[in-house]
Amino acid sequence: MARVQGTTDPKFASVREQLEKNLDVGDDIGASVAVFQHGEPVVDIWGGYQDAEKTVEWQHDTLVNVWSITKTMTFLVALMLAERGELDFHAKVATYWPEFAANGKSSIEVRHVMGHTAGLSGFAETMDPTELADWERCVGVLERQEPWWEPGTASGYHAVTQGYLIGEIVRRITGTSIGQFFKSEVADVLGADFHIGLPESEEDRVSVVIAGPPVDYFANVSHDSISYRTLSLLPLVAAMPQERWWRAAEIPAANGHGNARSVALVQQIIANRGEANGHRFYSEKTGESIFETQANGVDLALGVHTHFGMGYGLASSKVPIGPRSCYWAGLGGSIILMDQDSGLTVAYMMNLMRGSLSDDVRGATFALCAALSSLG
Repeated sequence: MARVQGTTDPKFASVREQLEKNLDVGDDIGASVAVFQHGEPVVDIWGGYQDAEKTVEWQHDTLVNVWSITKTMTFLVALMLAERGELDFHAKVATYWPEFAANGKSSIEVRHVMGHTAGLSGFAETMDPTELADWERCVGVLERQEPWWEPGTASGYHAVTQGYLIGEIVRRITGTSIGQFFKSEVADVLGADFHIGLPESEEDRVSVVIAGPPVDYFANVSHDSISYRTLSLLPLVAAMPQERWWRAAEIPAANGHGNARSVALVQQIIANRGEANGHRFYSEKTGESIFETQANGVDLALGVHTHFGMGYGLASSKVPIGPRSCYWAGLGGSIILMDQDSGLTVAYMMNLMRGSLSDDVRGATFALCAALSSLG
């Protein structure tokens, strides 16, 4: 039996049992799971190992690269700026970032960036992975390129580019980077151990993600397709968390470091309609924008039915969650899900990567366990 540590409300015992099972059968090497309900932590557990050789145990404060879960932190920052009247989701991006209007992008609205419909799902210029640490380079490429499809007409998952797009809008409004804004306005306020740009002082707590079986993202996919042009960096990027430059940079769509506790602590704001730990981050009215459909159909990059609200994923045929639920997942299996009706926030963060961008079920299993427990 795997050693799982932490606390679990008896009603949520099945969540703990699932993590024990995952570790015992090898579905996970090291992982953490956290569940909040109406602002109270009802599950905060971790177990397994930080390394593939299983020599270092996963600790209560172990950090791991959570990939696209990082995007949910950028969505929260955008909601906060909207609450303050500094950002309008229906305004043109060029209102805040004038240079962005070049090459047919003057009509692109902030909501198009939030909902992956801006037509900028990848970089039009050849990029070395290490250049992802160069903010000006990445932003400059996006400024210069033309949309790959008519903005607002369909989603194409902005796997890496979305973080730079939202981040540059935030920088133009606030004068600071999105990583620093998140730290001072969210993480420090809540005491959340989540970092967009990991300080060197925290390096000894990192569990570097472990690659699973290779995934062919491009089987039967043309190199001219939106999917290929969007995701062609991913096979290289999957190894990048091993490098200090990756962990230190601000790559707001992909390189956040945290654990289930810190992700759930922050994202419970969504489940609690804008509030957490006595702090109000935005009003219920502002929060309603989360559920405004931006795209609902087959995603041009992912090739599966995807329903995007204002950033967050919403209920779809592939993800049958409730009407007041939203979620997102990270490359390799991590997940964060919030349900306003039950007040549930469920987070699962792990180091063993499995599956493609859309077919890992481990996180969904934890979410289902938590949802069923909440009914009892």
